[in-house]
Amino acid sequence: MTLVNVLEEGRQDVIASVAALSDEQAGTKPAPGRWSALECLEHLVIVEERFLGWIANGSVLDAPQPSSEKEAQLGAAIADRSHKVQAPEAVVPTGRYQTVAEAVEAFHRVRDLSVRIAQERGDALYAVGVKHPRFGEMNGAELLHLMSGHGRRHAAQIREAAAG
Repeated sequence: MTLVNVLEEGRQDVIASVAALSDEQAGTKPAPGRWSALECLEHLVIVEERFLGWIANGSVLDAPQPSSEKEAQLGAAIADRSHKVQAPEAVVPTGRYQTVAEAVEAFHRVRDLSVRIAQERGDALYAVGVKHPRFGEMNGAELLHLMSGHGRRHAAQIREAAAG
């Protein structure tokens, strides 16, 4: 599966998770200390913007080593909701969006940039070095896989909250 396909499938999962929610439902926190669907979407936008900045400013690796195994592991590890993680303060939502349409538009906008980077840079992403605070050293392609898995993680969170 191509990186673009991974990003697009992740996008569809996120969009499907909020498709049936009203603005009121999407703005309601399922419990104290838990994020609403709108907050989850805002968090995804913030994180994706941040990750794209890391790719833009990443180091150049001497010997890029593509690893489809590591890419799959990163995407699966971050999507796994059995391990709760506290988001760093810099990526905690602040209430930027008031409607599902507004949040979805912002998510599409940033995901479109991610897809464009995957299309335009292709294999050159394997030569971009970045360091994730939790997952450590990785290349740009691995970071985009992590990004897609992150979206799936929060899509699952949104579905859990909607199910009650």
